Amino acid sequence: MGLNAMKNFPSVIPIATSTVPRQAAGLHLIGDLYGCLCDSRLMLNAAYLETFCKERVAAAGLTAVGSLFHSFGEGGGVTGVVVLAESHLSIHTWPESGYVTLDVYVCNYTSNNRPKAQKLFDDIRAAFKPNDPHLRRVDRA
Repeated sequence: MGLNAMKNFPSVIPIATSTVPRQAAGLHLIGDLYGCLCDSRLMLNAAYLETFCKERVAAAGLTAVGSLFHSFGEGGGVTGVVVLAESHLSIHTWPESGYVTLDVYVCNYTSNNRPKAQKLFDDIRAAFKPNDPHLRRVDRA
């Protein structure tokens, strides 16, 4: 939105940028999990997957502040997100293909949450038992 457009919104106040380095650098763990041979409830049952993910979040020492999981019906997959005080976990399943996408992102504003993120990611990945996991790690600043 240009400055001329902002004149139409007098309550919009530009936010000054700081030259101070950011303190919230984070870690984004990304998994494309192929050939999953797991408990079918993880792939098909939204309520089961939500409970499982929230339990893994707590076990990793992270803080869930909300969640939403949706099932795509009989034989369909599940999509879900757990919003964390530290950022988020998202997961999407394709049971017909044995495929799962998994993202765990945490920021490190007040403490180093990287080990917790790695534990969460590893625990969930292990439960899906992928034959061919494609994993990426992105350091964010």
